[in-house]
Amino acid sequence: MLTSHAPPSAALNGRDLVLRYGRTPVVHGVSLSLEPGRATALVGPNGSGKSTLLRSLARLHRVDDGEVTLGGGRDGGGPERAVSLLSGREFAREVTLFSQSRAAPQGLTVAEVVAFGRHPYRRGFAGLSADDRAAVAYAMDATGVRDMADRPAGELSGGEMQRVWLAACLAQNTGVVLLDEPTNHLDLRYQIETLDLVRDLVEDHGIAVGVVLHDLDHAARVADTLVLLRAGRVHALGPPAEVLTADHIREVYDIEVEAGVDPRTGRVRIDPVGRHPAPAAR
Repeated sequence: MLTSHAPPSAALNGRDLVLRYGRTPVVHGVSLSLEPGRATALVGPNGSGKSTLLRSLARLHRVDDGEVTLGGGRDGGGPERAVSLLSGREFAREVTLFSQSRAAPQGLTVAEVVAFGRHPYRRGFAGLSADDRAAVAYAMDATGVRDMADRPAGELSGGEMQRVWLAACLAQNTGVVLLDEPTNHLDLRYQIETLDLVRDLVEDHGIAVGVVLHDLDHAARVADTLVLLRAGRVHALGPPAEVLTADHIREVYDIEVEAGVDPRTGRVRIDPVGRHPAPAAR
């Protein structure tokens, strides 16, 4: 378990969301639901609205029309509540967001940064409780940063800091986890370990996960449901094998691909067709 207490069941719902930058609409009437025990991946080209949509679910981008709610649905944590009516502390106990825009804090150790995730549960200047320490220890172990717990955060590489902020999100111990490009800046090993961690959250802890990914193979690997966006609208929604077809990808990305299911792993595999064949083996 993430701590001595399991995270609450929660469903996060966006209905008919219209989102703008200034007067320019960037998301047009999109609906989606993040359900407990399932991972939903948002994919699409640059400018398709996927990160803006995720940020609106996290209350970091204004909703111009439509509604975001918590609860309801299958084991969704009780009756639906409009997230706009929750206090910041109440919301942070149910939803956490991992984003790429955070800088490395100066003058703090890795363990102290991870402990930021316990802020919604602490009062004033109180120290860490036993639950807090357990959550921090789990999060550092899960993300592979335990061995750097005492290192100054300001000395870390971009990829290392990425894992530290992910650990802080896990330490928050919420029923909904939102991830914006969590594999960015990571090497191959930690990309796969991060995707495996997402599946652990879903399968072992029943968490509702929403994740933005550019890599379609990664999305197919981790998601139960894919939302393929094009120009701020849902182009296709469903299981990876139904969404990541050659036709859908060509229509959205304007590139020829070969798409199919790997008979050995059962996963969708996508092979873009460029202008040059692969170099011949020598």
